[in-house]
Amino acid sequence: MESITYKDCKIHFNDVCYTAINEHLRDNNFSKIFILVDENTHENCLPIFLAKLQTDIAIEIIEIESGEENKNIETCVGVWNALSELDADRKSLMINIGGGVVTDLGGFVACTFKRGIAYVNVPTTLLSMVDASVGGKTGVDLGSLKNQIGVISDPDLVLIDPFYLNTLPSNQMRSGLAEMLKHGLISGEGYWNKFLDLSKLDLNDLDELIYESVIIKKKVVEEDPFEDGLRKTLNYGHTLGHAIESYFLSNPDKETLLHGEAIVIGMILANYISSQLTGFPMEVTDAIKSLFISHYGQVVIDEKEYQPIMELLKYDKKNNHGNINFVLLKSIGNPVIDCKVDNDIIVDAFKYYAS
Repeated sequence: MESITYKDCKIHFNDVCYTAINEHLRDNNFSKIFILVDENTHENCLPIFLAKLQTDIAIEIIEIESGEENKNIETCVGVWNALSELDADRKSLMINIGGGVVTDLGGFVACTFKRGIAYVNVPTTLLSMVDASVGGKTGVDLGSLKNQIGVISDPDLVLIDPFYLNTLPSNQMRSGLAEMLKHGLISGEGYWNKFLDLSKLDLNDLDELIYESVIIKKKVVEEDPFEDGLRKTLNYGHTLGHAIESYFLSNPDKETLLHGEAIVIGMILANYISSQLTGFPMEVTDAIKSLFISHYGQVVIDEKEYQPIMELLKYDKKNNHGNINFVLLKSIGNPVIDCKVDNDIIVDAFKYYAS
């Protein structure tokens, strides 16, 4: 599988990952290696990675707690302090081994420690392989508000080895699949149609599908690295999806949703809104809702929760000049950005999801 170049970042796949990281360590005069993990990747992934690393450079392991609730500035402070106490300098290398929390937070820590040290991402979840791997977005949440603090800065390398997916529970696999479904809806029927029978997908299919998802995202972020236009299409389903995720994260009476679980709801809502505003076919909206719910189930969102969720929309990163901007679809593969949506249509979308 051919490696992909995005600006100065190289994305490698399967066994090539380990050849690439060992060459990178030989070709650069790194003073020390710091590997960021959570408790899950420390146990399940780090031993695999270290067994393939060939270097005499000193290695230090830093562990953070897993979970979106720990993707915050307080965790960053802990990692910055650990780096200082372990004598990290500007020639240190940080390797982030984990899902989106580890790669987003680790990238942000690396970009800001001593005004920036080199870093490498080793995504170990399906979500981080197809979403966090390209585009250089790093950052953390502000309370329960998603990704409010961060910078865009690319890693030296991204190493995608689907072998790590064998360590994942099924709900984490479904969460990552949601981003691939999104890529299908915004890119076209050629990719989308490969997901029409989700029951037939297995790990053997994933290599090629992950590769295609990375290519789709790469093409978008190359054309629009700072989300001035086209890159906004990658937020399809995320405007309401992030608001739902934040609401469930901050509400102690609710069971926390994984990112992909919230985005699936957001896409169903966005499809309905598209059917009302941009001519997206209602029969396709219904078919996608049926497909998603059959695979992800249906989350109970009470009518009294619609308003507090909608109030969170004002924190969406796509907003400007006080306007809440949605990404909608005219058809599969034909997204429209910066759409204004009345609240009554959003309420109707929630009722459609619940029906």
